[in-house]
Parts: sequence; structure tokens; C-alpha cells
Amino acid sequence: MENKYFAHETAIIDTGCTIGDGTKIWHFSHIMSNCVIGENCNIGQNVVISPEVVLGRNVKVQNNVSLYTGVSCEDDVFLGPSAVFTNVINPRSAVNRKNQYATTIIKKGATIGANATVVCGHDIGRFAFIGAGAVVTKTVPDYALVIGNPAKQIGWMSEFGHRLKFDEKGIAVCPESGEKYQLKNGSVSKIL
Repeated sequence: MENKYFAHETAIIDTGCTIGDGTKIWHFSHIMSNCVIGENCNIGQNVVISPEVVLGRNVKVQNNVSLYTGVSCEDDVFLGPSAVFTNVINPRSAVNRKNQYATTIIKKGATIGANATVVCGHDIGRFAFIGAGAVVTKTVPDYALVIGNPAKQIGWMSEFGHRLKFDEKGIAVCPESGEKYQLKNGSVSKIL
């Protein structure tokens, strides 16, 4: 049976992986055992995806990203160049903590900027936007914009990746899509 995905000849794909149709895996990337990668993903050059990592559909993983066991990405996630995800809160070379891996879920449509680090056990909300170089040390809500080290929330983002400006009624409009959002009780939701 012919693969319906592309893997560059230098990519290594271990046994037990499921890779969706239309996915592309580029130079020197290593997909370790029992990973699940959805349809139409793009795995850049020199990416490491550790055992049992799950990626949804249309996930874009840029060059030099490290995804460790315990990480899951829902559909339409963007992982910027050299982003890093950890899986142990207190690693020591001489102490085996494989049974203590913490989980991290990157929810639908979220963006993780270049060189950002997500410390394990902290989920990233739907359509959240993590700025380049940020160090995420706590859970990030849906639509939140966070930057810095440690990452702090400075605003809200639309599903099209634009910073939202809310009026006195707590309503904002995405300048690209025209979609409306409501800020209420410290959280944002799209008005359908």
C-alpha cells in the first residue's frame, strides 16, 4: 500500500506511527514510535516528535521544533520555528521520570511563536497567540495574547490573528474577517 503522505528521504519515521493523507515531513525530522499525525500537516526540517505525540489536522510545525511525549495539538495549530515543549517539571539526568510526564494540550487554532517555550502541564486555549520568545508557565485562555518571560497576557486575538480592540460594551470586530467577539467576565467568545 502506497503512502498518501510525503516524507523526505532524510526523515526518520519509527514503527507504529499513523500519518494522515497530504502530510509533508521534511529534511532530517524524526517521528518517533506511535505518533499520530493528522491529514495535511506540514512538519518542517529538523523537527523531533517524541513517542505518542498527537497532532490534529492541518498542524504546521516549523523548523527545529521539539515536541515531547505528553503533548497534543488539536486542528489548525501553528508551531513557530524552534518552539519547545517540555514534559517533566523537574528533570534530572540521573533520575528516570518517564512515569511522571505531564500533558500539554495546544487547542484548535492556537499559534506558538518562534523560540517560545511551553512548560509542561499548561494548556494553550483555542486561538490563543503566544508571542515569539515567550516562556509559558501557566495555562493560557482561549483567544489570549501572551508575551514575555514569564509570559503575561496583554490582550486578545481574533481567529484570523488580529489583536482585538473592545468597545465600552465589550464588543470587538476582527478587521480582516468582520467576525464579532465579546469580552465578558474575563473571557472572550466569538459571537455567532
